[in-house]
Amino acid sequence: MYCELFQLTEPPFRLTPDPQFLFASKQHARAKAYMESTIWLADGFVVITGDIGSGKTTLIESFLSELPKDIVLAHISQTQLSPVEFLQALLVEFGFKPFRKPKVELLAMIKDFMVEQYAAGKKILLVIDEAQNLSRKVLEEVRLLSGLETQKEKLLRIIIAGQPELSHKLDSPRLQQLMQRVRLRFHLGALSKRETHEYIAHRLNVAGAKGRTIFDSAACDLVFRYAGGVPRLTNVLCDTAMLCAFADERTVVDDKLVKAAVDELQWVEFSERLRAQ
Repeated sequence: MYCELFQLTEPPFRLTPDPQFLFASKQHARAKAYMESTIWLADGFVVITGDIGSGKTTLIESFLSELPKDIVLAHISQTQLSPVEFLQALLVEFGFKPFRKPKVELLAMIKDFMVEQYAAGKKILLVIDEAQNLSRKVLEEVRLLSGLETQKEKLLRIIIAGQPELSHKLDSPRLQQLMQRVRLRFHLGALSKRETHEYIAHRLNVAGAKGRTIFDSAACDLVFRYAGGVPRLTNVLCDTAMLCAFADERTVVDDKLVKAAVDELQWVEFSERLRAQ
């Protein structure tokens, strides 16, 4: 809608995860490096947590888009499943139609498939997003799957990502055996004010800004004050501010336009949101 006015090739602040828009803050780069380590090390799994809108899914999509060709991937994001449904979902990712089969047969199919892929020189990766919704029983199935191995190494590499509730769940004494299998654990926090400036500029440049100033410094400061460094909230506010600029036929977004967007969204400052929780 406003792309022509700002001379952009596409909207820069869409909410749908897009790997090309990933902003590599220090913590996002570190989390991605942890995920990449699972390709080379199969002796445990990686847990990534972050608040809603922190960029976990975009980070995962970026990581998955760069996987080597020898990786067999199972990516599960629908996680409100029973143990049997989870095993079925895993087999569906591997190309099977495992319905109306008992659990023992599902497990045998999974192990046979993994052994076959290992013999063919393939590495198998399981990525579970929105893992905070997994029940304790399903997490126990994940632990058991992580133990499948040959004489030399584990058959399955595992990355688990979710909201902060996942960490609380994993710290439960009942899941102590599972936690002993976790090799790396990282929490994605919010962006700093400086990173928010860089994030806005990065997304605009990916969308075709070519270094032009579209959000001035005062506008970026105000975005940080109301979005708190949360990428998804930053996207919502910046997109609305650009719509306000479009309505006024303005090609640079200043703090007044950001404030107009805040008023339309009926937002309070991020610090007040935190106090209200």
